[in-house]
Amino acid sequence: MSINYSDKIPNNVNLSEDKTLQRALEHWQPEFLNWWADMGPEGSQSFDVYLRTAISVDRAGWTQFGHVKMPDYRWGIFLHPSDPDCKINFGEHRGEAAWREVPGEHRANLRRIIVTQGDTEPASVEQQRHLGLTAPSLYDLRNLFQVNVEEGRHLWAMVYLLHRYFGRDGREEAEALLGRRSGDADNPRILGAFNERTPDWLSFFMFTYFTDRDGKFQLFALAESGFEPLARTTKFMLTEESHHMFVGESGVGRIIQRTCQVMNELNTEDAQKLRAAGVIDLETLQRYLNFHFSVTVDLFGADQSSNAATFYSAGLKGRYEEMRQDDDHVLKGDDYPILCVEGGQIAEKRVSALSSLNERLRDDYIIDTVRGVGRWNRIIEKAGLAFRLTVPHKAFNRKIGTFAGVAVSLDGKILTQGEWNARERSWLPTAEDRAFVASLMGKVATPGHFANWISPPAVGINRQPVDFAYVRFN
Repeated sequence: MSINYSDKIPNNVNLSEDKTLQRALEHWQPEFLNWWADMGPEGSQSFDVYLRTAISVDRAGWTQFGHVKMPDYRWGIFLHPSDPDCKINFGEHRGEAAWREVPGEHRANLRRIIVTQGDTEPASVEQQRHLGLTAPSLYDLRNLFQVNVEEGRHLWAMVYLLHRYFGRDGREEAEALLGRRSGDADNPRILGAFNERTPDWLSFFMFTYFTDRDGKFQLFALAESGFEPLARTTKFMLTEESHHMFVGESGVGRIIQRTCQVMNELNTEDAQKLRAAGVIDLETLQRYLNFHFSVTVDLFGADQSSNAATFYSAGLKGRYEEMRQDDDHVLKGDDYPILCVEGGQIAEKRVSALSSLNERLRDDYIIDTVRGVGRWNRIIEKAGLAFRLTVPHKAFNRKIGTFAGVAVSLDGKILTQGEWNARERSWLPTAEDRAFVASLMGKVATPGHFANWISPPAVGINRQPVDFAYVRFN
């Protein structure tokens, strides 16, 4: 399915055939551009950036690359090809034809799902808007901007659904998506992790590894939706989301590679000596990992959730890789293990599989996360060093669910508040850690040059050389 770039709003949904919808979205478009000017990447409006732009939703050959000014980027509405025989694959409507219009009884829940997903997209841009001022290379600066414009397009994807299927309520919700601000005390973003600051590039790489990976799992669950327009929208979003996780995983990997190189050159594991050499010690990387992992696992919600059960039974939101699950896809008689606190220790109990869908998705996420951390550890192992990064216990530093406010160690032991206080500085980034990382941040704007604390990538973007001018300043 090719994308029509002759329209004011690029799309593959025949927007020009629905004049009322087209006018509504064209009215929203300047508000979006005003938001981008105010809250998008700071000081970058006139840069020529080597961006990929979708030209098709087919799996092969769906993008083109070229230098574009970000305000001129062709955001638009791109849905995965429709399947005329699409069925609902789970819940009480399993086997029925997928919905192409909003079922009245599910209207409120579908709107809530779409608004929550939509709210994360501009929030990410807002969290990252200052990072371009301290990019460690033009390669990294371009990757930041690619993530930003794609988050903007994912906002468009959700706004289209709100406008097309939810009437006045949808239009009001679309306007509110541009009204909230990440971290604003009076009008914050809906989910807590999207109100956290992203003040430096280590935080950005951790965010795109951990938090965008949550996005992957949420989008996979929504791609199973019995509401076909939502499923088609999120399936295409997943093709872009994979790049965001690549930016995070490769970014942290390159930091590790550079640190290991200096550790071997200086023959030291001493954190202070490594900091004096201008690289980020592995212990600090571990503390950042602990923080971003724990903040992200909270995004999956409470361990038991009546809302998640309702969404599943209604056919609105499935599980990760739903059709690969070997069960009846209804789950009414099934159970699933969750954690609890018994006798001052963490224990396991089995509860309704329907009520524990959040926990199931969180567990799938953790398995995927551990694999990526293993790839980071192979970099350290290849350097001949003994240190290994570890993923904390999922009850560590939780603010939502059974373990909210419970002091739990990295390896899953219940602690007293005094024990937690004594060890918190060794587990989570300190003010000193953040100040040190901030001290390393300084813009590198010469093609082929990289900040001292990060290694160059092995290959460039779209077969371009590493020293290509990925961003041109005017």
